[in-house]
Amino acid sequence: MFQLFLRARTHNFLKDRFGAEQTFRARSPERDAETDRTRVEAIMTAIEDALHAAEREQSGLNRRVEDVLARAAVTIGNGDDEYLEREALDNHHQDLFDKEILNGQRRLKELGASIAHFKFLKAAMLSRFPEYKPPASPTN
Repeated sequence: MFQLFLRARTHNFLKDRFGAEQTFRARSPERDAETDRTRVEAIMTAIEDALHAAEREQSGLNRRVEDVLARAAVTIGNGDDEYLEREALDNHHQDLFDKEILNGQRRLKELGASIAHFKFLKAAMLSRFPEYKPPASPTN
């Protein structure tokens, strides 16, 4: 009996202390939808930024690898026995070109895989949140 009395007094005390008018209120559905849209947009923006950065890096690296391939072709020469008579400096440059080409091709392969993963993430996000409409991009 004492416990019931104590519970009622505590309830009345808290009601008086914090105001009887305060009741539970949920946010409006519009505000909830805006919050959800903002969260999805933040994730989509991050995926888009990463995708565009990887594509730009891939494009620039591809041009540089092609340039190194062209320079390496010039230093090789076109004679049948060019490799027998090549000077030590040309051999050194050829070795440097080989290392650059291998590193560039390795990185291009990594970028290709990353780009595929980013595109998959984007497609997964769009399939999970079909109501999301990306903002219209400005036309140049």
